[in-house]
Amino acid sequence: MAREKKSIDPDADLVSRAQDGDTRAFDELVMKYSRKLYGLVYHMTSNKEDTHDLLQDIFAKAYRSLRRFRGNSTFYTWIYSISVNMTLNYLKKRKRRAGYSFDDVDSGIQNDPAFIDQGHQANPRRQSNIHELQKKLNEAMAALSDDHRSVVTMFDIQGMPHAEISAILGVSEGTVRSRLYYAHKQLQGHLQEFTGRTHSPDQ
Repeated sequence: MAREKKSIDPDADLVSRAQDGDTRAFDELVMKYSRKLYGLVYHMTSNKEDTHDLLQDIFAKAYRSLRRFRGNSTFYTWIYSISVNMTLNYLKKRKRRAGYSFDDVDSGIQNDPAFIDQGHQANPRRQSNIHELQKKLNEAMAALSDDHRSVVTMFDIQGMPHAEISAILGVSEGTVRSRLYYAHKQLQGHLQEFTGRTHSPDQ
């Protein structure tokens, strides 16, 4: 069964070459997943500097651990699991840091070309609303527990199905659904005042 799972992994050839010491093959895997993992880690940390540092550590750990990867899951699931676990561990350490608050949240995502919708730039009012909403979203996401933030990031932002999130986190699909339900309730509470204002007739 493990051999069958490995054979359907679209990254199996690159992984095999990288395990044999082909650094260019590993570079291709890095290029393939850098953007998605950047989005995952950024939305969990809400800080660009932390995201860049974590990504370097994530890929370094993946490279060191690659020879122990046996293909019991896809490489995609494996590296996402590493990313989520390392980011959650980092967030626990960050919470213990004295003085951490919402002031540490990076609200500059609206200026990041990886995330902004260029079509909104021609409409100053709409762009202003988008920027303010993104800031509120960052603050609302930062207020979630680490477990809730990770499922929201993967499901709502990255579009992963429940089954994939379940495999990455090592929890049941029911647990994923439960965490999403409570996270959505919390986010709605944080954003209720802002969304009510932006949906007024003149907006």
